[in-house]
Amino acid sequence: MADDSEVDLSHSKEEITQSSGPRTVTIAKTDTGFGFNVRGQVNEGGQLKSINGELYAPLQHVSAVLSGGAAHTAGICRGDRILEVNNVSVEGGTHKQVVDLIKSGGDSLTLTVISVPEEIHDSLDPNEDDDSSGPAYIDYSEKRSLPISIPDYNTIERHGEKFVVYNIYMAGRHLCSRRYKEFDELHSSLKREFVDYPFPKMPGKWPFKMKEQKLDSRRRGIELFLEKVCAVRVIGESEMMQEFLAATESDSAYCDVELKVLLPDKSIATVTVKRTSTSQDVYQALVSKLLISQEAAQCFALFETIEYNFERKLQEDELPHTIYIQNYNTSEATCIALKRWLFTLSKEIALEKDSLAVNFFYSQAVENVNRNNIDTEGKLYDLKALQKDDKKLEYLKIVRQLDGYGEIVFPHCHSDARKEGRVITKVGLESFKLVACKEDGTSENQVIEFPWESMVQYECNEEGESFNFEYERSGKKARWVRIYTPHYVFMSDCFSRIMDELKWQEGSEAPD
Repeated sequence: MADDSEVDLSHSKEEITQSSGPRTVTIAKTDTGFGFNVRGQVNEGGQLKSINGELYAPLQHVSAVLSGGAAHTAGICRGDRILEVNNVSVEGGTHKQVVDLIKSGGDSLTLTVISVPEEIHDSLDPNEDDDSSGPAYIDYSEKRSLPISIPDYNTIERHGEKFVVYNIYMAGRHLCSRRYKEFDELHSSLKREFVDYPFPKMPGKWPFKMKEQKLDSRRRGIELFLEKVCAVRVIGESEMMQEFLAATESDSAYCDVELKVLLPDKSIATVTVKRTSTSQDVYQALVSKLLISQEAAQCFALFETIEYNFERKLQEDELPHTIYIQNYNTSEATCIALKRWLFTLSKEIALEKDSLAVNFFYSQAVENVNRNNIDTEGKLYDLKALQKDDKKLEYLKIVRQLDGYGEIVFPHCHSDARKEGRVITKVGLESFKLVACKEDGTSENQVIEFPWESMVQYECNEEGESFNFEYERSGKKARWVRIYTPHYVFMSDCFSRIMDELKWQEGSEAPD
């Protein structure tokens, strides 16, 4: 039995419709508004219809409910018929009357509604294309602050035509470029879709050739329009707006894009690439820009910051710019990072005369010590002193001897290796480790190590979102272990990299 403190506050449609009669609910507006939309007839009166055995004049109905929103929490369901708004009967009332009553109630709204089975929705709802059906009441009250801007514009020549495109950025990241006429078309389309929203004005059309001052004035006007419109969540997240802000094939012809990459020493490198450049292309551009040596280039790769203290390696065919612009909410300047992609210590030591590589190895070692991914074993004071004096090689000499150096640590997750609790997985050149932990990720004392020579095979299970490997102990039957992690592809990449580096050591295969 569940603990008394764990109570399910949600209500299913079946549970509510069992009561069949009207019910009164009070909805308190939250930062997402009331969390529902209303639709219904425009004109007053109309033919009586039977709902759950009772006759009612035409009723406005709830056309959509925000999951987890205020209305959903109060028990409002999609399809509910509205009998009263703030104790005022709205039977046979117009769409405008109901909407006005909802808006007039301030931050608290009392509704008397009646739920109906889904199978009779269509017989009660007016035809959506019929003039008798008014526009949906849409809650525009939820606002958000988006760092969207149009800092500049370019003059483009294509197929013998010259025109100006305005470059749209989100949190400093280039999303797309659009012509004035495309903004004008967006404005008209949004007004048709959200008929009752008071849209700000767009800069007017200009029949003559525009000078720089006039172009910049238009840029500021378009930027202000976009800021105000995207600040309304229901509009900013609409399919129409998302399609407008998404890159198209023609955007690649307008201009190259700048991509910021976080380096191990926390500095930012900016590379100019194509929007469709793959991870491999972007990495080569970064190597060229930073003048990374061929030997050092084999020891690093591009990663995406997934969450605090964890990054996953990008696949070679992924598009970093797409990932870059989709993560505009991150507090960092970029979610793309250059990280160590090497487990073999001897190869790292061989680069000690390469100052750039040493700086990157050192910076990541400091970060991993700060993350507690490396067991400092009483050496923390010495490491801090060397860090303060910027003695990188001396710092590396000590930290390389500590447990956890050069390992990749994954977030805690479930595994069939444990009946209860979770595991933290660690990948290193010596072995693959499963560290027992509690549900909140707090480490426990139990650690299972799997030497690489015990590994038989490994695979990714996309359906089950798991990484699976088979191992065999001496004198025992081979056994499979399943690790249920969303990062199963990256975990498989780590296994493959380890296998490659073990071959380097054997001398059977040299690195590319």
